Amino acid sequence: MTETVLLLGGGGREHAIARAVADDCALYACASVRNPGIRRLADGFEAIEETDAAAVVDYATAVDADLAVIGPEAALEAGVADALDEAGVYAFGPRAAAARIETDKAYQREFMTEEAIPGCPDYAVFDDTAAACEYVDAYDGDLAVKPAGLTGGKGVKVIGDQVTAAEAKAYIRESDHERVVLEERLVGEEFTIQAFVANGDLRTTPAVQDHKRAYEGDEGPNTGGMGSYSDTDLSLPFMAEGDYAAAVDVLAAVVDALPDYKGVLYGQFMLTDEGPKVVEFNARFGDPEAMNTLPVLETPFIEVLTAARDGDSEAQGASGSRTQSGDALPDLAFSGEATVCKYAVPDGYPVDPDAGAKIAVDEESVGDALLYYASVDERDDGLYTTTSRSFAVVGRGDSIAAAERQAEAGLSAAGDGLRIRHDVGTADLVERRVEHMNELRE
Repeated sequence: MTETVLLLGGGGREHAIARAVADDCALYACASVRNPGIRRLADGFEAIEETDAAAVVDYATAVDADLAVIGPEAALEAGVADALDEAGVYAFGPRAAAARIETDKAYQREFMTEEAIPGCPDYAVFDDTAAACEYVDAYDGDLAVKPAGLTGGKGVKVIGDQVTAAEAKAYIRESDHERVVLEERLVGEEFTIQAFVANGDLRTTPAVQDHKRAYEGDEGPNTGGMGSYSDTDLSLPFMAEGDYAAAVDVLAAVVDALPDYKGVLYGQFMLTDEGPKVVEFNARFGDPEAMNTLPVLETPFIEVLTAARDGDSEAQGASGSRTQSGDALPDLAFSGEATVCKYAVPDGYPVDPDAGAKIAVDEESVGDALLYYASVDERDDGLYTTTSRSFAVVGRGDSIAAAERQAEAGLSAAGDGLRIRHDVGTADLVERRVEHMNELRE
């Protein structure tokens, strides 16, 4: 029987999900903007605000959806997964209470402490501005300043890297965030591992390194992610033997502590000289990391979704290892290709993006690369920018270098009014990451 799947969200992450399932199901989608890539793949598309749980449920019921995949974190925070589950539509995404592991950074750290999740940095939570500023003055070392709520990946300020202590205190005073988390600055190389989770079971995917800074050479303000790369195996060139497994152990500890969690659990780690530490958890696919992961996933994603819905709780083997029970999540197979993803963004992004500008995307010039539309609005007379990233191009190859060349060639699709961080995945950048970790380890 053909499954009917509802996809919620209209960004690059959701376009990647749509491409991963469209051939194996009847796909319907809803989002607040018209993503042309998703619209072409879907049997039906409805314009709905992602946080409008009642409207999403109404549409899911109207198309007789068997299951739903929730892309954006704001929808999870709004309880859309709760509403779908209660309406009898299985939602591949955590309920709002479990999604707090992303949507409330204060809860995230307190949860890690209470459940003894490894890799938690030194931190403190404040709802008093003066007390937070006093902590900055008294702390022996640099700090990361994190608003407790969602900020679209652009709210963190790091002392000693992005701002001075005085600037950090000014940010705390002038922002309207009700609570802030101050935590030790982690020094090393960041990487992400995404896991599919259901029924106490998890399956992990290759590590990915995102590039948050707006400009080449890791300069400029933070963004939602200008691009990312993965290697031909599960690890990355700057990671040592055992680093990937240590990070997976952290994700497994979270799943053990949240046995009802379902969906994607995204662990963002800083590889330090002491091993992986947790920068944050997300409760959904990363963007752009979904575009590195799903194109090389050879196990049909629809099989992951249906197994999550239909599966039994995992059984623990005598050795404590994770074993499958009944219809637990399937083992994952990957193509063994490296990937490089590069984003085209509106001029001025992220500080003052040129939103509402008409742009041209030459799809014919992408070649062998994959094009994923992101935050664009398709109107009757063409494509228009929003305040976020416009589209991504993903290259694949038998090495990071080969994937980077394919991605770079595909970027000729970008017309005027768009900017690209070209150094993502280049040999020089990757080697700098390797050298940085070697210096820290020494």
